[in-house]
Amino acid sequence: MRCPFCGNVDTQVKDSRPAEDHVAIRRRRFCPACGGRFTTYERVQLRDLIVVKTSGKREEFDRDKLERSIRISMQKRPVEPERIDQMISGIVRRLESMGDTDISSKTIGEIVMESLARIDTVAYVRFASVYKNFQAADDFEDFVHELRPPEINE
Repeated sequence: MRCPFCGNVDTQVKDSRPAEDHVAIRRRRFCPACGGRFTTYERVQLRDLIVVKTSGKREEFDRDKLERSIRISMQKRPVEPERIDQMISGIVRRLESMGDTDISSKTIGEIVMESLARIDTVAYVRFASVYKNFQAADDFEDFVHELRPPEINE
């Protein structure tokens, strides 16, 4: 594994342990050339996925991009980091097991929103505001109104 600090390709694994509920291996590495320490993760990848954007553009699925967008929506929320990692791994497994290598960005967005709705409604609304491209406060209000159960008038 190449050292991210100096580029040396001869790095050493100092510690390995299961991560993300045993779906990944976390490795602590050391670079003898510069003394740098860094962490890598090893995961099973069932197939190479291609994301088909609404514009028709195609790009390789990027787990890190998915993780960044979910973590942004979860910022300062009372959800354990391990729970977020499990959710991300679950989403990726679900995408990989769909049977098709081409997956629409719409499908990915809907799966993420479904997962976030079960974990944290604030993160769900945050993600939805970007995914559904909210333009005004009314968009938020309408979306949140749909989340609330109907009031019972007696």
